[in-house]
Parts: sequence; C-alpha cells; structure tokens
Amino acid sequence: MSWSVRAVNSATANHVVTARPAAGIFFPLRTTLRLDEHSYTPDLLRRILTLAGRLKSFELASAALDIAADVSISGRHIQRLTQEVGAELVRQRDEQAACYRRRQLQPRVQEPPALAVVEVDGGRLGTRQMGAGPGVHQAQAKEDKIACLVSMRSEVHQDDPQPDPPPSFLDARRVARLVQQFAAQAAPAAEMTAAGEAADSEETGDDERPQKPQRLLRTCVATLGNSRAFGPLVAAEAQSRAFFDAPRRAFLGDGQKYNWTVQRTWFPHFVAITDFLHVLCYLYRAAWAVASEDAARWRQFAAWMTACWQGRVDTVLTELVDWQERLGRPPPDREVEPGDPRLVLAEVITYLGNNRARMDYPRYRREGLPVTSSLVESLVGEFNARVKGKDKYWNRSEGAEAILQVRAAVLSEDGRLARYFAERPGNPYRRRRAA
Repeated sequence: MSWSVRAVNSATANHVVTARPAAGIFFPLRTTLRLDEHSYTPDLLRRILTLAGRLKSFELASAALDIAADVSISGRHIQRLTQEVGAELVRQRDEQAACYRRRQLQPRVQEPPALAVVEVDGGRLGTRQMGAGPGVHQAQAKEDKIACLVSMRSEVHQDDPQPDPPPSFLDARRVARLVQQFAAQAAPAAEMTAAGEAADSEETGDDERPQKPQRLLRTCVATLGNSRAFGPLVAAEAQSRAFFDAPRRAFLGDGQKYNWTVQRTWFPHFVAITDFLHVLCYLYRAAWAVASEDAARWRQFAAWMTACWQGRVDTVLTELVDWQERLGRPPPDREVEPGDPRLVLAEVITYLGNNRARMDYPRYRREGLPVTSSLVESLVGEFNARVKGKDKYWNRSEGAEAILQVRAAVLSEDGRLARYFAERPGNPYRRRRAA
C-alpha cells in the first residue's frame, strides 16, 4: 500500500508527494503476460536483445529499434538490458553444465544427428577493470574460448574421395590471404588494424571438397573461463543435442594443448582431428623460412602440404629435421627475431610432432568427417565483429561474459533466444523512477 504526506516547505506547498512503494507497483496479470520489471513484453525484449547481439554497438541497436519498431530506447539502457539478460543466460548455461555433471541432463532432441562435430577455438577481446569509474582502467586483452557444435550430413567412402588437395590450397594468393587472416585473428584486441577487422568479417577459407560434410544446424558456446570451466560447458551443450549418441563423432581443434585436454576429458569417444588449415599455415611459414626465392618457397610449400594432405606427415617431419640440421637450432642463451628461420623451423617441428596422431586425413575423408575447423574459425570472426575493436573494452569479467552469451544465443540456429524469452517468467512488480 502507498501512503502520502503533505509537504511543509514553501517550495512544495499545496502538493502531495507520494512515497515510492517498497516493492514497486503490483499488477497480478504481469506474470501471466510475462512482462518483466521494465514492462517490456517478451517479444519486444527479444527484438532488443537480438539487435544488441547482432549489431556492432548498442547505439546502432538503439537507432535500428527506433527506425524499425518506432521504439525509443537509449543505447545505454540497451546496454543495461544486455548485461541483465546476459547474466541470466550465464546462470542458465552454468546450471545446464551442473546438471550434466550430475548426469541429470536430458537431450532436447528426439534423435541424434548422423554426424556430430565439435570444433573449438579462441579469440581475443579487450577488457577493463570493473567498478573503477568512467574510462578504461587496467586494460587487458583476454581470450574468449568458443565452441561450434554442428550437426552434419556426409557419406562414408571405401577409398579416399579426394587424394589430391583442393585447388584453393594451391592458389598462391588465396593461401597468402588465409595465412594473413589467421595472423590477424591471433592479434591482441588493442592492436586491431583495418586489415584485421576486414579479415574477421570474411569467411575463413575452406577446402571446397564436393564430398565434404554438409552443415545442418549450428549452436555455440562461449566463455572467458579457463579450459577446466570450458570443457563441461561444451559437453553439456553436446548432451542437450544428443551428440554422444551419434553414430559418427568428430572433435576438431587447432593444436593448442588445452583443446586436446578438453577432448580427452569430455569427448574421449570423438575422433580427434587437427585442423588442416593450421597445418597449412605452419607449412607455409616453414617453406618461406628455408628457401630464398618465392618460386622455390611455393614449390616447397606445395610439396609439404600435399604430403600432409595425403597422410605422409612423417616424411615432412624428416625433411624439416634435415633442414634444421643444416640451419641449426635457435640459440637457447639469447633471444632471436620472431622470423628467424631456426625459430620458425623449431616451432613447426614441434607443432607437427605433437599433432601427428591427429593428422590421418585420408582416413577422416573416407569416414566422411571434416578435416578443417573452418566453421569455428568463421564463428570466431562473427564473435569478433561484435565484441572486438580498438574502442571496445568490456567490464572484467561480468560485462564480457554477458555480451558473449547474448552473442552466442543470437548466432545459435536453434531459436534459443526466442525460446528463452517465451519461457522467461514475468515479474509482478514494475520498476518506478523516484519522484
């Protein structure tokens, strides 16, 4: 119940001041209508969050909402709504992972896909200290871990359906552009260039095989957490889509050690595959390190790349070790330039040696499995387009985690954002501004 007092000061004489109710204005149908405390309907809130998750900034979302829906909401208010809903999505995601670890999570689908694929990678975004006032304080670039879970369709072959590399991998300009894109995606958030932003917006090169698996439906998981927290989140999403019951399963990563820790711990029965695009980039660097002329470099790259495509990784490793014997190892007692051929060779040999057991590409093609993680590479670019930039710094870690969840919900193709708002309970109380 509200109550009134008559003001005694002359400035407010003859005016009745109503004190704000302690719990807001109660309206019993608000819960039935699923109105939240801001009095937004689920459909309107879904539109607001969809624009906030898709467009590059909250200001653009505000302008689009005003033009398309004739709803005037400031960018700052959209940012607050994104933080609020993103925090709820974080809790929902973590509860799903907790249910999975207790073995209480049931799949949302009736039947598992014929081919279940999990691809993992990471990007970079700028963060700032939370609660330090306006401006950017204690800026840090943080890694966001991203998983792409895809149901696919493919055929199984008795023989390797494509023993020779696709033409795109033998196109010098396209390969050089692909290597630059990977370098741009790995750059710190604070050092983003126009070229890097353009690379993020492009779709990462694929092998363009006519027999390659066909993508059906994609969902994604994203977090700033470490690999121990990341693993169960991805596994819970896979369980919700019945991936563990699929007859064929694959897990692709870029060679990072923690990716394979996640695979061994949470996806031990998935076929582990090292992304061939990363192998290609490493071989490109090695060829440019050992040869002195562009033509000789390209011939060497094409030979090594073809050998790895055909599963002859040991042959390539032997040749790289021979080159290392000729050029020498990088001196351990002093620093060398990043492009030093000795350092490049050492890195490539280590990479191929650590991943050789996951590079049986002829077998993967026979089984109808993907050999590149181009889907998650493209997904990382889509995340970067929203969360990464010179002037973008998210509160660490709540603000960053919230926008990642909203972006993940928007980019997932299972209608999860609409489902979330359709199931979100209303609030019987309405927020009211102080008098």
